[in-house]
Amino acid sequence: AEDPDFKKTKKIITKQLVSIEMILHVTEYQADVYRNSKTGEKVHAAFPAGVVDDVNYDGSIKSLLFLLNTDCAVSIDKSQRFLSDLTGGKLKISRGMINKLCREFSSKTETERKKIFADLLSCPVLHTDCTNARVNGESAYVFVCASSDEEKVLYFAREKKGHEGVKGTVTEDFRGILVHDHEITFYRYGSAHQECLAHVERYLKDSMENEASLTWNRRMRELLQRMIHYRKEHTGEASLDAQTVAGFETEYQEILDKAKEEYKRNEPSPYYREGYNLYRRMQEYKTEHLLFLHDMRVPTTNNTAERCLRDYKRKQTFAMTFRSLESIEELCHSKGVLLEVRKNNPNIGSV
Repeated sequence: AEDPDFKKTKKIITKQLVSIEMILHVTEYQADVYRNSKTGEKVHAAFPAGVVDDVNYDGSIKSLLFLLNTDCAVSIDKSQRFLSDLTGGKLKISRGMINKLCREFSSKTETERKKIFADLLSCPVLHTDCTNARVNGESAYVFVCASSDEEKVLYFAREKKGHEGVKGTVTEDFRGILVHDHEITFYRYGSAHQECLAHVERYLKDSMENEASLTWNRRMRELLQRMIHYRKEHTGEASLDAQTVAGFETEYQEILDKAKEEYKRNEPSPYYREGYNLYRRMQEYKTEHLLFLHDMRVPTTNNTAERCLRDYKRKQTFAMTFRSLESIEELCHSKGVLLEVRKNNPNIGSV
């Protein structure tokens, strides 16, 4: 600045240093107590709404602990210790309070869940799937129902799989197209179905590795990849070229005919029948494997439902086992509404 050879330009270079600070606010309310000299009755002025116990916690603290434990899959003990560390040991929340936050959130969001349920029923395409859960060491299940854009998602805790598990879920009353991973139960619901081709590709690769002498599995996997690529190239269009689709369907059937011929010459091994079972399944459910070529609303995979279930699985991994099915239900209720909140308000910290 002092050297005359240097002249100030109009250019400004800006750099920022960002930090965060945790401030603990405590507001104390006091009320004078009056005593009736004749009856002994004691009265005092009313405290503000929400100030009931000797020590009360507002929504900011509850939201932080709820999101840590429910959304981020942090254990109750670690959530408790984390908040204590942030405040220099000044704030120590009981484990019981943290544990009941999910139940409290679940009980207060029933209206929101009913709205999501109704919205999912009106979707043209619904993704559905289920995964294992643990209750006191026993098996349970979590079902998920999601729209293709993941804007609407609901989770359901169930003691059993199959039709008993489907009862009460969106899938039970859904009348549109269901996308799933060849769970036979789901074929009783919806008006049409699309098999997850990501699973089929994996099964074909597995067949290629275990049945190296066969050719149908390689040809089918290559055909699926070409069809999926062709569909992606025409995303946004109303429909695909009818002649091209007919060609794909003809080739699909020719490959299955080849599989039939190859399995006649090479009996499936009693130790590995997955490839043969896949061939039979792709023949029987041909329409359900190729629906995506006839309806541009239909995706080629069920990755949407799998991504949603992965979020639950992370929590299950940390929890290992839940003490009751009600605990899983409360978690499921909370996760569905949280996804809705996050979609509508990316700045979830202000909610």
